[in-house]
Amino acid sequence: MADTRLAETATETRPSKTILRALAGERVDPPPVWLMRQAGRYLPQYRATRAQAGDFLSLCYNSELAAEVTLQPIRKYDFDASILFADILLLPQALGADLWFVTGEGPRLSTLSDAAGVAKLKPTEAIHEHLAPVYETVRILRRELPAHTTLIGFAGAPWTVATYMIAGRGTPDQGPAHAMREGDPAAFDALMARLTDATIEYLSAQIEAGAEVVKIFDSWAGSLVGAGREGAFEKYALEPARAITAALKARHPGIPVIAFPRQAGEHYVGFARATGADCVAIDNSVSADWAAREVQKDGCVQGNLDPRHMVTGGPALLEETRRIVRAFQGGPHIFNLGHGITPDADPDNVHRMLEAIRG
Repeated sequence: MADTRLAETATETRPSKTILRALAGERVDPPPVWLMRQAGRYLPQYRATRAQAGDFLSLCYNSELAAEVTLQPIRKYDFDASILFADILLLPQALGADLWFVTGEGPRLSTLSDAAGVAKLKPTEAIHEHLAPVYETVRILRRELPAHTTLIGFAGAPWTVATYMIAGRGTPDQGPAHAMREGDPAAFDALMARLTDATIEYLSAQIEAGAEVVKIFDSWAGSLVGAGREGAFEKYALEPARAITAALKARHPGIPVIAFPRQAGEHYVGFARATGADCVAIDNSVSADWAAREVQKDGCVQGNLDPRHMVTGGPALLEETRRIVRAFQGGPHIFNLGHGITPDADPDNVHRMLEAIRG
């Protein structure tokens, strides 16, 4: 009788959604799957809704339309998870930075270069009024998503967001941020501290609105690795991820966190242990076989199909998809791309990839 009760309790407490099971350390067959930027320009439905909104930022802040583009790929592909449609630069805008998008070129921000600029940022608690439409999008999604679909919230990591705030745009080498980090470390550390605190508040509010998982995108973490930058990755990528994860788990016990320190290379090893993240997302610059040996031993791994296969398709897409599934089949794995799906991807290739995973 005791054994039966224990079995019933285990069944009741085990997450039912596939991604939550993988994040809890369970091997799921077939692995759950979603795609970074799955709501995006490769889908004609998205392009039509964005045109209706008028521009990208208007789409981000229109809760109904942002929820609509988030739901579009779920209706079309039945992914195991849906990720909130927003942008990592909404947070610096909420802190007082000017933000606009240039068609065909990407985001632009007012630049920040010294302690005076950091001091002018709004206090952390002021972000919620500006970001209220994002939280409303989360609430809509929690109501509208299918019962089996996990809702993921997200934010940019402090280092990556700082690189945009300092340069005012994306740069090939994140040089302006490195120059401030090295030339005015006190001001740079103050900026990182402000962004870390604000990210905790932002993600916590998403969780309170209904996000079941949160992901931290450190798109430029790889620029902290290399000769002459010893210790930079640990201080500016790993430590903020640890602080954010610890704070969120203290406020919201059991909330799973996915960390994505893109192009971290060897620094992927032990990242989950060091930060407390439940899953490490990997890019396609490392092999699935290597990651299965060196990273998956600490828990769930997410990744890592090269996004180019979604453009080119053909036998290579199917072969590589199946190879990645085989590589990670010994432990918890969430199938995804090594980076976001690109605007020139063929929507039919997404169907082919899903058939290779699930079929």
